[in-house]
Amino acid sequence: MNVLFEEDGGFKAGSVMADNDSSLQVEMSTGKRSKIKTATVLLRFEKPSPGALLEQATPLAEEIEADFLWECASDGEFSFLDFARDYYGHDPAPIEATAVLLAVHAAPVYFHRKGKGRFRKAPPDILAAALASLEKKRQQALAIEGWISELKAFRPPPEIAALTDALLYAPDRNKPETKAFETACSDTGLTPAQLLFQCGAIRSAYHLHYRRFLHEQFPKGTAFPALAAPELPGDLPRADVPAFSIDDAATTEIDDALSVVWLPGIGSRIGIHIAAPGLAIEHGSPLDGVARTRLSTVYMPGNKITMLPDAVVGSYTLAGGVDCPAVSLYLTVNDDFEVISQESRLEMVHIAANLRHHEIEPVFNAETVVSGLSGFPFSDELLHLWRFANACEGRRGKPSATQGINDYNFAIAGDLADPDRCTVEIGERRRGSPLDKLVAELMIVANSTWGGLLAERNIACLYRAQTQGKVRMTTSPLPHEGLGVPQYAWMTSPLRRYCDLVNQWQLIACLKGETPPFAQRSAELFGAMRDFETTYAAYADFQRLMERYWCLRWLQQRGIREIGATVRREQQVKLDGLPLLVRVPSLPADAAPGRRVRLALDAIDLLGPEVACRYLCVIEEIPGEPVEEEEAQ
Repeated sequence: MNVLFEEDGGFKAGSVMADNDSSLQVEMSTGKRSKIKTATVLLRFEKPSPGALLEQATPLAEEIEADFLWECASDGEFSFLDFARDYYGHDPAPIEATAVLLAVHAAPVYFHRKGKGRFRKAPPDILAAALASLEKKRQQALAIEGWISELKAFRPPPEIAALTDALLYAPDRNKPETKAFETACSDTGLTPAQLLFQCGAIRSAYHLHYRRFLHEQFPKGTAFPALAAPELPGDLPRADVPAFSIDDAATTEIDDALSVVWLPGIGSRIGIHIAAPGLAIEHGSPLDGVARTRLSTVYMPGNKITMLPDAVVGSYTLAGGVDCPAVSLYLTVNDDFEVISQESRLEMVHIAANLRHHEIEPVFNAETVVSGLSGFPFSDELLHLWRFANACEGRRGKPSATQGINDYNFAIAGDLADPDRCTVEIGERRRGSPLDKLVAELMIVANSTWGGLLAERNIACLYRAQTQGKVRMTTSPLPHEGLGVPQYAWMTSPLRRYCDLVNQWQLIACLKGETPPFAQRSAELFGAMRDFETTYAAYADFQRLMERYWCLRWLQQRGIREIGATVRREQQVKLDGLPLLVRVPSLPADAAPGRRVRLALDAIDLLGPEVACRYLCVIEEIPGEPVEEEEAQ
């Protein structure tokens, strides 16, 4: 005796070796023996052999059309044996009965299983919906196959091209377009960015990096809501000092200015004047909401995304020839450059001039401050401030924060709407000039002094602390060991950093004798600090990424194939004249930091953006070459 039975969702046949009331011992055609429950047996038969039954029934079942079976089936529940009898018009042979069973079982759209060997045909409406769904899937599969073929031939189908950003930055893997795209990436061995670039869906590597940043940080775009600039304060006293700023030519958010008034018999009064948007932008206002969302101005070569609308920046930037609201710190200094007294004021300050680095440094530099300055506007004031800065540096016991740092200025010529047609010039400038030291030291004085004032008054503030080498933000007035000051709070850039604006609100309230917007241990203050740190770091990463991209463009434009570099650490070097660190796997294991080497540039990938470098030879040894690090002021 042989039996057809169901096991693990399929059908098997075997010879009965032992028959009990509730179970059977069967042997398969493979020789394997199994114990099965009697309840799983669907058919008992003598012939053919168990192996031949399914072998012969399977092709017979494939010839039976499911839709015809559905038409033949009655509306009620039925057994496969009864259905086979009706289908063939006679008592079915084991092979025929098995063929009908296999055919009905393989058509779940047409027939719903109701028990052992029993089925019910699907209602017409349910069948129609199921068939429509199957047809949709079939058409979708055909579409996916077509999209894959087009993508592999680097011809982007319109359906794929319309989803470029989504495929790159937020792929929905339930979409058929995503399935096709990811399959094409796998088949071609290309990354999503590489495939889309090959297809022409990404016009430029620049757009790839910029749009990814906007997707992550500005999903609603960079446009500002329609907000009017708040009115300038009308009740501020006017400072009787001619102030001047010192910035790069491209700077529009001018946050700080300086002044010097000579005090015969005493020394001088040095003024540090900081733009005061906090006098007009109210905490909790719509403008505060904009600044709180952005948290900082985003800088990148050739472009920037400001924290505040242009109208607000234009109203509060310290523009030359204009009276501007400011928070001023006045330091009375004797002839030995010792601070005798200090005073903070809220006032209108006349900005006599906006000095620019490229204009002043040729006449005010390390050589001219020794040999003598030629007469130019504010030359005496600059020399006096430089000497005061040296005294401040000495009292801190730390070298200037700018010493040993290289600045790299990127000049992008052309329209960034078509970045591949733009050209880039990169200028290297060693920091630590008299002008750099002057500005850096005075900002350290302002930030540490005002941070100390708020700490003394027990007013909440966001501080920059450095202990055990780690720089972090905190609400506690902890020391900044790298700068050598007891506390340090960013307050000198309120037009472009939200933490500075927050601190300015607190300082203004302190100077006015009012309740500050943020109390000690304020949850809102902690939240602003956390969000600022995270966002500021993300913006800095993006700035470095875009600088890296333009460095590679610079190398491409000049057709550079070999370049000098300085070893920083294991397998990492800095390329000459560029703010570009690259990994060189072929660098000798004994290449110590400071060693000068020559590299071959084998390949540049703007999508990475990466450059593949190969070690050629040693140029020279420069022991103790410093790694460039900076605490921004």
